[in-house]
Amino acid sequence: MRTELAPGPWLRLSALVAAGGTLLAVVSGAEGLGTAHRLLAALVAPPLAALIVSAWYAHRRLVPATLLAAALFAGAAAVPGPHAHAGLAAFALAALVVVVAESFRGERVPWGAWPDYVALTKPRIMSLLLITGFCGMIAGARGWPGTGLAVAAMGGLALACGGASALNHVLDRDIDPLMGKRTASRPVASGRVPPSRALEFGLALLALSFVLLASVVNVLTAVLALVGGLFYVIVYTRWLKRSTPQNIVIGGAAGAVPPLVGWAAATGQVGWAALILFAIVFVWTPPHFWALAILIKENYANARVPMLPVVRGERATARQIVVYSFALVAVTLLPWGWGGAGPFYVVCALALGAVFVWLAERLRRETTPRRAMLLFHYSLLYLALLFAALALDAVI
Repeated sequence: MRTELAPGPWLRLSALVAAGGTLLAVVSGAEGLGTAHRLLAALVAPPLAALIVSAWYAHRRLVPATLLAAALFAGAAAVPGPHAHAGLAAFALAALVVVVAESFRGERVPWGAWPDYVALTKPRIMSLLLITGFCGMIAGARGWPGTGLAVAAMGGLALACGGASALNHVLDRDIDPLMGKRTASRPVASGRVPPSRALEFGLALLALSFVLLASVVNVLTAVLALVGGLFYVIVYTRWLKRSTPQNIVIGGAAGAVPPLVGWAAATGQVGWAALILFAIVFVWTPPHFWALAILIKENYANARVPMLPVVRGERATARQIVVYSFALVAVTLLPWGWGGAGPFYVVCALALGAVFVWLAERLRRETTPRRAMLLFHYSLLYLALLFAALALDAVI
């Protein structure tokens, strides 16, 4: 007789957080804590959603109880009567307790090594996203936002970025082995981490990000981080990446969300100034990524991913990089034109942008891997220095 495999620790964590949040919501409702009760109830939704997706994908025996809990929880939110509301919430809690108990049953299997789970979060990519988010936070606060707020906001953003990256590993596990040694050795593609475990891990991180940001920072920050992560996973990775050479143009919106997260964490809102920061990263993404795509054009071709150099050629891509580079310099001057940045930032933006355009033009004239590599590596430094200049300008 075949033994059912036990869920991994990340699914159990989602179940425990959902059950714990439901318990707190039930208690706060009984105590008449209106605002706190509604907030606690809202915080249950992300881990419950993560639990549903994880169970549906890898542990179908948990699906009936999980869906029942979700239905009862939604019913409790929809029913206005206090007795019916409390009763449905209590039954939802009971169903989640069953899910928690069931998540510990089954045959335990190795779930992978910690270094592999760190690799799933793509730390190098995350570091740049955190820089733009942190600098956006300082720019929004016009100074230091407070240590506690900064730690909570960046911690929540890191969880969201890491969760989205882990789900990217799951969705790209079929093409990663076709794109060279670097991607073939990734934890899921190489088989070191089972796809189900990586899925549970990514969903749990996204859910925890929402819980942390909504409870400690503000709900707008939590929503922005979650939307950015889901856009990267569903819109870019699942759809655009494999369907159009404009994939990175549209999909770049996901990487442009962190400055909005930082700004919303500091101010509680998103205005035109924050949207300008979004636009800077959005316009920066295509020339940055296309430089890399020129370098690994053959890998994308092997995986049948329609990146611009594969579809239109390297020369056409290099010309597009020049166009976007000039547009990028123009967009980086908007903070000054809007009145949110001073001379220090303008000088830095022009100097950094001049080098960017120069490298892009050299790539257009001589489209070689060496030129593409120089532009790609400089673009990483460029964005970090540009946002650091914006943050320093806000302080001084």
